[in-house]
Amino acid sequence: MAHAGVTVVCSGAKAFLDLPATLELLETLSVPVIAYRAAEFPSFYSRSSGLPLEHVVQSPEEIARQMVFQDALGFPQGMIVANPIPEESAVDRSVIEAAIVRAIQEAEERGITGKAVTPFILARIKDITGGESLEANVALVVNNARLAADIAAAYARLRQEA
Repeated sequence: MAHAGVTVVCSGAKAFLDLPATLELLETLSVPVIAYRAAEFPSFYSRSSGLPLEHVVQSPEEIARQMVFQDALGFPQGMIVANPIPEESAVDRSVIEAAIVRAIQEAEERGITGKAVTPFILARIKDITGGESLEANVALVVNNARLAADIAAAYARLRQEA
């Protein structure tokens, strides 16, 4: 992200990562994190993490404008657009956090390491939440793709006008 001028639309980082450390690293690398219609960094399955973001936008056009400005200034960094999961699809934060803690504990108890950790944890979270996390994941992917398409269209329009 620090050297690839791409815009990534996501619903936060993996919910079982250290989110404050993730945001700190992005800041250290001068990668802007922009909240889309939210005041906090989303926590993937839930809309909030308790981590406020300074840069909030209300439209895809505002994001596209930021991309054009970064291009014009020659900034090499990409940017993160933090797009919370739709409210109706979000999993209660306490439910998902409890599932994550349990899944991580089970992975440690079973000695699961390396590349096997993420698939194991995601599968366990799905099982623990009775499939609610999978439904949420599908909803956030669709929501992110929709916003990314809107941003791309706005960016193309702005580039044509320039």
